[in-house]
Formats: sequence, structure tokens, C-alpha cells
Amino acid sequence: MSPLRIATRDSATGPVVEVFGELDYTNADELRERIATITLRPGRRLVLDLAGMEFCDSSGITALIVARNHALAAEADIALAAVPDHTMRILRIVGLDQIFTVLPDSPATDRP
Repeated sequence: MSPLRIATRDSATGPVVEVFGELDYTNADELRERIATITLRPGRRLVLDLAGMEFCDSSGITALIVARNHALAAEADIALAAVPDHTMRILRIVGLDQIFTVLPDSPATDRP
């Protein structure tokens, strides 16, 4: 098991939250709490970079939905980036691939 690690960075379009390890019932609250601390502005995009995510259960999927609700409440957009195949399969099965924008890669970090 890989412990959950979350990193936040900025990109040209808005904040990027990088998720590493396993997102499951033991730690999905950690992602929800981190998302709640991110201030979003209308017209910006929150990206959840899932390239480092090794596992996601239903609690993790719920945390992704909570992130979407947070973005929509702020009149911001949300996208999932670099979604692992196993997670993409789940998103397709439950129809969430229809409500999330899915990007093949994460946006580049802002450079001064």
C-alpha cells in the first residue's frame, strides 16, 4: 500500500492538485479537506492530476465529486488529468466520464 500524498501547484489556468498513492476510505477525507482550502475564482480551472494515483475506491470517487461541487460552487471549471486506466474504467462504468473534463496530461507549472 502506498500512502496518500497530495501536492498543490499553480498553472496558467488555475490550481493543480496532484494525487499520489492510494485514494481510499482511509484517507479520502484528506483530499476533501485539502480541496476545501483552495480558493477558486470564476472562470479558472481546478485540475486534479491523477498520474501518481495507484488506487481509487468509491470513497475516492466521492472525493472527486466533492472537488467538482467545490469548483462549480465557485463558478470555476474542473478537469481530471492523466487518469490511470483502472480509474478511467470506473469513471466510464458509472458515467462520470460524462461530467468531468478529462485531460491526457497535467498542465505545465507556471514559470516566472
